[in-house]
Amino acid sequence: MSQQWATISLGELIRLERRPVKVEPEKLYQEIGIYCFGRGIFHKTPRTGFEVGDKDLFLMKEGDFILQVTFAWEGAVAIVLAAEDGMYGSTRYPTFRVDESRCVPHFLLNYFKTEDGLQQLIKICPGSAGRNRVLSMRRLPEVLVPLPALVEQRRVVARIEELAAQIHEARTLRHQAFEEAEVLLRSILTHDGQAKPTPMRELVKLRPPDVTVRADETYQFAGVYCFGRGVFKSVRKSGMDFAYPRLTQLRAGEFVYPKLMAWEGALGVVPPECDGCVVSTEFPVFEVNEDRVLHEVLDTYFRTPSVWPEIAGESTGTNVRRRRLNPQDFLDYEMPLPSMETQVTLRKVRAEVDALKHLQTETDAELDALLPAILDRAFKGEL
Repeated sequence: MSQQWATISLGELIRLERRPVKVEPEKLYQEIGIYCFGRGIFHKTPRTGFEVGDKDLFLMKEGDFILQVTFAWEGAVAIVLAAEDGMYGSTRYPTFRVDESRCVPHFLLNYFKTEDGLQQLIKICPGSAGRNRVLSMRRLPEVLVPLPALVEQRRVVARIEELAAQIHEARTLRHQAFEEAEVLLRSILTHDGQAKPTPMRELVKLRPPDVTVRADETYQFAGVYCFGRGVFKSVRKSGMDFAYPRLTQLRAGEFVYPKLMAWEGALGVVPPECDGCVVSTEFPVFEVNEDRVLHEVLDTYFRTPSVWPEIAGESTGTNVRRRRLNPQDFLDYEMPLPSMETQVTLRKVRAEVDALKHLQTETDAELDALLPAILDRAFKGEL
C-alpha cells in the first residue's frame, strides 16, 4: 500500500441498496453468480418464478458493487455491468452503491483483487473452516481502503485495464496458435485420399476391468473432458467412498471414454501423466493396435467436432443427458483409416504441436502471474 495514500473505512465508501422483487410464477428470472478470485460475474440459466419457489430475489442495477456473502473471503467480488442490468441475485448477493464522489468503483474492485485486500475480507468472514466462512456485514467498516485522489484513482484504473488488455491479447494469440495447430493436424487426416472406412473393432480391443476394489486402499481416478479436451487426472478416493467393485487401470496410449458423455466429445487417448490412474466400469478402455492405427491418429480424429454428431448417432437414449455409447456400438463405428505414411506424418507433426502446448502452458503460467504483480505495484503507488 502506498505510504502517501490515505486509508478510508469501506463503510464510508459504500452503502447497501437492495431491491426486493415479488416473484411471479409465470415470469422468467435470470440470476447471476460470481466467480471467485475477482474473475467476474456469470449468468445462470433463466428460471420461471415457479421454479424459483419461495427464494427471495433482488434486482441488479448497472454499477452495483457486490460482495458475495459466502465466498467474499475467496475473492467473490464484482461490479454489475450493463450486460447484467435487470438480472437478479439471491440474498447471498447484497448490492451496494459506491460513493463516486470519493471512490472510483473499479479502483475499489481492483483493490480486493490484491492479496492485502483479500486478507481484509478474510478477517471479516468468520467461520471455523473455509466453506463455513460468511461475510459479516456489520464488520465492513473494519476494512481500510488505500485511497488517493480521484484523478489518481482513474489513472491507476486506466493503467491496470491497459495492461490487462495486453495480457488478454497475448493469451488470445497463443490460444489461436494452438487452435490453428489442431486444424493442421485434422487436415492431415482429411486430405488423405487413401483413407478407408474401417470398423473400430479392427483397430482397438476392449479391455476388461482389472482392479478389485479394496476398502482400505486409495485410488487415483481419471476423467475425460467434453468437447475434445482430453483425458485428465481427477480425484483420489478411498475404496470406502464408492460402490464399484471393479475398476480399470489405465495405461498411456490407450483409448477411453465415458459411456454417458461420449456423444459430447468426451473421448481421448490416455496421456503419460494419467498412466496408472483408474476409471470406473462406466468408462470403456481399449488397447490400441498400433500396427493398424497410431494412438495420435485416434486422439486427433475423435477430438474433431464434426465427428461427434456421428458418435451421437451411435449413442442410444432419447433424453440428451441419457445418451450412452455402448462399447459394441463404438466397435462397430467406422472411421476413415489413413495410410500408415499419413499416420507417421501426423505423429511427427503432433510431437511438434505437443511441444507448442508445453510452451503455451509455461507461458500461460507466466501470464497468470503478471496481473497480480501489476495490482501489487498499483496499490504500492509504483504503477
